Amino acid sequence: MSVIESAVSRLDKALSRLEGAVDTLFDRSGDPSLLRQELSAMMEDRARLAEQLDESLAREKELQSLADEASEALGAAIAEVRAALGREGHN
Repeated sequence: MSVIESAVSRLDKALSRLEGAVDTLFDRSGDPSLLRQELSAMMEDRARLAEQLDESLAREKELQSLADEASEALGAAIAEVRAALGREGHN
């Protein structure tokens, strides 16, 4: 075998190993366009979920404010009832 034939054989083997490594890499990572689509979908989901979370937090804040107002009104009503009962008890 000549020097050139030997070099061609080594090059062919190296290319085969490289091809195998690239195939393995693609098998592990999948189709790049599919990965981009999945990433895009995940980013859209994340944005949608972040928006829903912001809306939920705003709604929770609003409900807490309403609950505080209701609690104050209830406390005032209880105080009025107690005062009325106290006046009735003294009459």
